[in-house]
Amino acid sequence: MSEDAVRLIPADDSSWRLEAYLRRGGYEAARKAVTSMAPQDVIAEVCRAGLRGRGGAGFPAGLKWSFVPQGGTAPKYLCVNADEGEPGTFKDRAILVRNPHQLLEGMIIAAFGVGIGKAFIYVRGEYDRIAGRLGEAVAEARAQGFLGREVFGTEFGLDVVIHFGAGAYICGEETALLESIEGRRGQPRLKPPFPAVVGLFRSPTVINNVETLANIPLIIGRGADWFLARGLPKDGGTRIFGVSGAVRRPGLYELPVGTSLRTIIEIHAGGPPEGVSIKAVVPGGLSAPVLRPDEFDVPMDFDSLSRAGSMLGSAGVIVIGDRTPIIEVLKVTARFYARESCGQCAPCRQGTSWIHKIVSRMAEGRGRTADLDLIRDLADGMKGQSLCPMGDAAALPIHALVSKFREELEQAVSR
Repeated sequence: MSEDAVRLIPADDSSWRLEAYLRRGGYEAARKAVTSMAPQDVIAEVCRAGLRGRGGAGFPAGLKWSFVPQGGTAPKYLCVNADEGEPGTFKDRAILVRNPHQLLEGMIIAAFGVGIGKAFIYVRGEYDRIAGRLGEAVAEARAQGFLGREVFGTEFGLDVVIHFGAGAYICGEETALLESIEGRRGQPRLKPPFPAVVGLFRSPTVINNVETLANIPLIIGRGADWFLARGLPKDGGTRIFGVSGAVRRPGLYELPVGTSLRTIIEIHAGGPPEGVSIKAVVPGGLSAPVLRPDEFDVPMDFDSLSRAGSMLGSAGVIVIGDRTPIIEVLKVTARFYARESCGQCAPCRQGTSWIHKIVSRMAEGRGRTADLDLIRDLADGMKGQSLCPMGDAAALPIHALVSKFREELEQAVSR
């Protein structure tokens, strides 16, 4: 585990413990939902709050829950995506370390609303030490009667299992995650059917990101109107923005949805270090197309960034300074996706491999100007041609880097 991850776990910190969480009003929202609300009312409140998924696609959480069929004899499952493999993203691990009980409370409310009795938290393999703390939180909640049978003295019960991945980026894709839990190689499934109908063990399944579920206690405890007012009309609440790279104060910043990218970088993260200017920013994790300085006034929400030709994704803001050559950014990006492609779909498998080979040759000083057109053609050929979004996740940032920094890249290959 990295030193940064280790520093997230101070030895003498007890603020994450159940006792501290209860002092802050913890599990009162879950108690309210389970003992005094109808399941359909829980879903309706989350829908009204405008909570969009905090993972990548930004699909409305309550709407996703409503797709799960009710009735029947098949069990229903909740899967928490704590894989967090997107480069530039580190928000979920902070929740797991600093406030694991808020995640568990959100899981209880979600499970009650949908009628789920068993949940899996899928944790990336590199988070083994972090997951140890999560396991302690699960044990505390179970001992207090918040998990297990007859939660809050009702007929509702929820069992929680922590499941480790093996460090595969593709398992952040929801159906590959399901395949991994079931003991198979993590590869995406053909959709439809969608997981809400045919998911884990061929049963109806809800899959949500860690940050998404951590917002649920706030919605139920304080109300949808309170939550919605802290964001935008169709995109409520706050986001945790993870800022890294060429800034004075890298870190995590919880801010209203729609805060401008420039405000995040210059006000909250302190702007670039002395003597450095910003060349570009990746606004939502490595798979988001890069933005140039004249595009920094964009609001950080799904719709605004989509109109700007990028995406919010996981809200991992990577700031690239003028001392970093774009050819190096391109090389790192191409290498990552070539290594992480699961290989199931030929356009992604072959496209990422060839782009990596071409970019590596360019970085070694053996490139040609025509290589830039070839990279763009390969990226265009990958778009929309894979079972899962990884084909686009690889193609879009590479295409943007070549398009927006063509002049610099031409100078790099002509030297």
